Amino acid sequence: MDTNLFFFFFFFFFFFSTEANVVEGSRHFDRSLQGGLGSNKRLFVFGDSYVDTGNTPKSYPAWKAPYGTTFPERPDGRFSDGRVLTDYLATFLGIRSPIPYRLRKDAKEEVKYGMNFGHGGTGVFDTRVAGPNMTIQINYFEQQVEEEKVYTKQDLDNSIALATISGNDYTTFIFRNRSLLVSGKCALLSLLYTFELHVGAPCTFIHLPDFIRSVTKQISINLKRIHDLGVQNIVVTSIEPFGCLPSITALFSYKVCNELVNLAATLHNHVLQQVVQDLNNVTHQPVFIVIDLHGAFLAAMKKQNNQTGTIKFGDPLRPCCVGVPGHSCGDVDENGMKKYEVCENPSSSFFWDDVHPTQEGWYEVFSALQPSLNKLL
Repeated sequence: MDTNLFFFFFFFFFFFSTEANVVEGSRHFDRSLQGGLGSNKRLFVFGDSYVDTGNTPKSYPAWKAPYGTTFPERPDGRFSDGRVLTDYLATFLGIRSPIPYRLRKDAKEEVKYGMNFGHGGTGVFDTRVAGPNMTIQINYFEQQVEEEKVYTKQDLDNSIALATISGNDYTTFIFRNRSLLVSGKCALLSLLYTFELHVGAPCTFIHLPDFIRSVTKQISINLKRIHDLGVQNIVVTSIEPFGCLPSITALFSYKVCNELVNLAATLHNHVLQQVVQDLNNVTHQPVFIVIDLHGAFLAAMKKQNNQTGTIKFGDPLRPCCVGVPGHSCGDVDENGMKKYEVCENPSSSFFWDDVHPTQEGWYEVFSALQPSLNKLL
């Protein structure tokens, strides 16, 4: 495939389709997803809106209707109609979902299950959303361990960390360099290559693969820090196929994924596998595990319903909650009028909004991931 064409489509579709979205009673807790009930394991969570269960300020969409309509039947800071990846992993481990860091002082008894430091809209580096990046989240964890002594060495010996990065670094990278595209000083494709064009002013050196290596290198540093603090099992997710996110597929009437954009996620995931293998080579044991969120998303969107033989999510790329033009899920006008529409049955949709799965979507994703997690029990 022509490399120039790939990067053109990545820039155009991934950035311009996502720029408007700066922030980003069920069967789900059945025996098939449960590990050892009554487990004394602890779960520590780092990342973004795919794992956040209530760390963002209440001005964020996740604290407004219609978020949380399925669980807990009110907005509670989850970027979905219900449960998210963190909740399913906790249930699998036989514990409650770890308390959000923001609420740690209000429910001290809950810290025994671990703690969730994830914050919607953040990344490995700083993003367009004001929130703690993963390095700062780990700083908070270090405080809990070394200064406040909330967790002992024995606690950490039997703990698991989940680290999730879903692409906010990449949207921010494109956003911060967009002026080179619109300035007229650089040809469109030159934005993503390491050379200069002498057309009035030189282009800044920008190269997406180099940035991917920068992101994955920082992930490696972060994972090592978590291990050095005492966590013995560390799970990191690959990036989902973000060419299938509704924010991108809306350009194609939610009918097809943009496979050229998906190639950027594939490159990230390839480099991530390499850096995690290097970490395990140092520890001489599989402390670090990459779970295939990318493959799980694809499997869930194509999953067959065994009872009916039909595709479970009949229109898997179309979100349940859709903003009217110029608006996002949860937006209201100055009179409180809704500027969005919600589907009749969220469990029939894989995606909840432009970026995030529904509770049912996360259930299917975690079902696909579960076999790779059995070694954690």
